[in-house]
Amino acid sequence: MANELTFEQISVVLTDIVKAATGQTYTSPIDTSSFVNLAQIALKTGYDPLNTAISQVMTRTIFSTRPYSAKFRGFEMSRERFGNATRKLQISDQNWEDDNRFELIDGQSIDQYVVKKPKVLQTNFYGSNVFSDFITIYKDQLDCAFRSPDELAQFFAMVMTNMSDRMEQARENLTRSALANLICSTNLIGNTESNVHILTEYNNATGESLTPTSVYAPANYKAFMQWACARIAQISGLMSERSLLYHQNVTGKPVMHHTPLERQKVYISALQDFQFTSRVLADSYHDNFVRLADHESVNFWQDIKDPNTISCEACYTKTDGTLAAKASVTVENMFGVIFDEEAAGWTEVNRWMMPTPMNAAGGYTNYHYHFTNRYFNDNLENCCVITLD
Repeated sequence: MANELTFEQISVVLTDIVKAATGQTYTSPIDTSSFVNLAQIALKTGYDPLNTAISQVMTRTIFSTRPYSAKFRGFEMSRERFGNATRKLQISDQNWEDDNRFELIDGQSIDQYVVKKPKVLQTNFYGSNVFSDFITIYKDQLDCAFRSPDELAQFFAMVMTNMSDRMEQARENLTRSALANLICSTNLIGNTESNVHILTEYNNATGESLTPTSVYAPANYKAFMQWACARIAQISGLMSERSLLYHQNVTGKPVMHHTPLERQKVYISALQDFQFTSRVLADSYHDNFVRLADHESVNFWQDIKDPNTISCEACYTKTDGTLAAKASVTVENMFGVIFDEEAAGWTEVNRWMMPTPMNAAGGYTNYHYHFTNRYFNDNLENCCVITLD
């Protein structure tokens, strides 16, 4: 399982994730807890089972015809920032003291050396995920399948482009699932401020009784989205305030957090994004007065056939700093999510490729690719999930 000082094989869950993302088959719920590393108090030790291996960096040229670029670029962290086992130190606020100068009477003094140590909260992240792939290239394909070296080169370009695209898509969809785990774990924690049911709030504020279906009616949608933009801006503003809201707190060591606007990651459902642009901004004279926060549009959150639903076996950090057992949770009618840049991310610990010597009997060479990545969630950082219900 994840969150241990081990290298986890994730080819099975990666296959499930990619199948859901590409519309093949969908296994619900997807076990995101098996590869997402979470903040925890537990301090562990271990060893690198590959400490006798030396990774070799291979330079190669890929003749791409239509390269795929992974989305969710904002999740990437450097190895220096989030490599190997990582500890995170935070300071919990303490109460202010009375000014004892005004309590002094004759014959008394003040001890200026009374100790008040900083209240430090240390959380730790462990574990890495490994997966691999390979491709076979035959020596004699030129003789049996192609008319010229140029055609063979084009074939090799097609093969290597496909391999490159698969690498990018694997990274994208593992990142997508790390985001899904953050959303589901935020739901499991149940913090009221961190789980905003924006349609319910709108109905309560306006006296309407809209549903996730009727809200799209021409008479309803524009007014709702204008209100929703203001509510999202309010949430973004509140997250920039130093407070105990919008995140899990460890008992005895609550940490005040604030997330400035430039450190907020905002993802909005593409359905809402496109509807807003076409149906609200198109009718607004002053576009700048009605706008969504700076964000990235999400075409689908987990399953390309059900774009606004997430179903995970998720895990989260409890109030005692330990990890809760994974639990199945489904979040429907996803509208968007706002979170601190340190609440979720990934880093590539190692990637390398090595060809085998040619197989003399079979006349082919295998090119093996190996990947070691880390994906993390930190429920102790600010996060707000917004659903259209």
